[in-house]
Amino acid sequence: MTGEQIKDYIINELDSEPRHNCEALAEAINHIAAEVEYDSFALMQLLLENKPINALHTHSYGFHTANGRSLIEGMQNVYHTEVQFYVD
Repeated sequence: MTGEQIKDYIINELDSEPRHNCEALAEAINHIAAEVEYDSFALMQLLLENKPINALHTHSYGFHTANGRSLIEGMQNVYHTEVQFYVD
């Protein structure tokens, strides 16, 4: 997944303007996707839309499970580490 794909998704599918660096966001999502060996697109939707991933048990009764929180926090931590290398 690329930063441009994420930017397109936010603009066209979510009808919003990106507020974060999309390249650093792509790095974070791809990093966690490789770590858990799962689809980066689904992880992006979890992060941006809070869309559940049943195969990874991210939600229970509409709330994040420990695994869901761990995935989201992992992506956030990698993002904050990576964003310093990008200039907007």
